[in-house]
Amino acid sequence: MANFNFNKVILGGRLTADPELKTTPSGVSVTSFTIAVNRRYGAKAGVEEPQADFFNVTAWRATAEFITRYFRKASSICVVGSIQTRSWTDQQGMKRFTTEIIADEAFFVDAKSESPLAVQQAASYAPQNAQSPYMPDTYAPYSSAPAPAANGGFGAAAPKFEEIADDEELPF
Repeated sequence: MANFNFNKVILGGRLTADPELKTTPSGVSVTSFTIAVNRRYGAKAGVEEPQADFFNVTAWRATAEFITRYFRKASSICVVGSIQTRSWTDQQGMKRFTTEIIADEAFFVDAKSESPLAVQQAASYAPQNAQSPYMPDTYAPYSSAPAPAANGGFGAAAPKFEEIADDEELPF
């Protein structure tokens, strides 16, 4: 069996307070904040009552700077990152645990006119070292065989790549 490990989370909600930018002793920017995410919970007499889950989020470096600059309490935000669990011993000698989201990316959700922040860029932030996926302009059939009938078979389109006539020009 293959060793499969995957830790990715996408959350969309509202900040419960203004994020505050802090700096570690080594000069690294960090911010921690909480996102409230609404969910539906049980029905009383057929009426769904909204509830909220609260997620602790930590962002580092440029992502932390971006969030503290452009987001305020009640701002809608979408964060993409991973779940991390930490433990420590408190001053009373008790072992403590916390689970938090480490945000790698943050995105605007509100329209400019809906944002609590007066000045906002209509863009998103992804770290400079993140590579954006290849998005081809056109698609070609996955194979030259006709697609199977609508029975759950393969019929997806695949990107059309440029053909190179001479292999000797390749750098490898």
